Amino acid sequence: MTHLLDWQYLTDAQWQQSIERALYFAQNRRPESILKGKSIGLLFFNSSLRTRTSMELAAHELGAFASTLNVGQGTWGFAFGNEPMFGGEAEHIEEAIGVLSRYYDALGVRLFASFQDYDADKAEVKMNTILNASAKPVINLESAFYHPCQALADAATITQHFNGNPQGKKFVLSWAPHPKALPMAVPNSALLQAARLGMEVVVARPETHALDADIMALARSYGANVTETDNQQEAFEGAEVIYAKAWGGALSYTNPTMEEYFRRQNGNWTITEEKMKLTQEAAFMHCLPVRRDVVVDTAVLKSANAIHLNQAEFRLHAQKAILERLMIKG
Repeated sequence: MTHLLDWQYLTDAQWQQSIERALYFAQNRRPESILKGKSIGLLFFNSSLRTRTSMELAAHELGAFASTLNVGQGTWGFAFGNEPMFGGEAEHIEEAIGVLSRYYDALGVRLFASFQDYDADKAEVKMNTILNASAKPVINLESAFYHPCQALADAATITQHFNGNPQGKKFVLSWAPHPKALPMAVPNSALLQAARLGMEVVVARPETHALDADIMALARSYGANVTETDNQQEAFEGAEVIYAKAWGGALSYTNPTMEEYFRRQNGNWTITEEKMKLTQEAAFMHCLPVRRDVVVDTAVLKSANAIHLNQAEFRLHAQKAILERLMIKG
């Protein structure tokens, strides 16, 4: 059975076909009801705007039924470990997923990083527990280390922007300031999709906020030129895409006080109009939500080169491609 934990577990042909299908759905907003009679249950451990609405609407427009459960609001809490359940959780996740996967044809689950155990988050222990307990395909709606729905939308956006040929274009993933430490799922996925597209990839970040070494190695394994630097302005020179994103990094797990200190010390990493002038009229991307004049200047978001709303629209088209793959093609 095929789950979607991350695109690295699917072939290049499956990845490319999914991009093509997302582009197809962008041009064919309401295709025939290819999922008529199907159903998907969406389980959110964390809040959502684009992921929830795009998945619900994608299912509806393809003819499927979708229902959403918010953990801790629409449900009780779920236990994951093997210890006796004397805590506040009323049900083990294995029973919950076991039941839901008997009701629905597919499941979608959003479960952010814990910021408690780096190794467990990197190994996707909780998400893999869910995948192993499910009798039906599960779509990762953002986990500790990956966000495949965002990755596909980003890849389709970039492919469309460069008229089908993003290979060799300079893509800069730039760390940005934020009032709090954020997970690495989106930057990890943004890096991996750009590398898999064959782009020239630069990860610009303070030394204190380097991405995981194994993620960097995986990106390089796709054959793309992938480098990293702590010089943001140098990275921007000649760039054709600037993808801004805040993340906390490993320090958020091992020394959150120090992480906060370094994060505040690097407040000058905000994406500004002046920095964008260093680029080759680069497209500006961000996964949203974005904090204006903290992560990026409002003027950049309002510029003609900002494509973050196109990127957000592609979340809907990408969800359709994902639903089609998992619920029909397998």
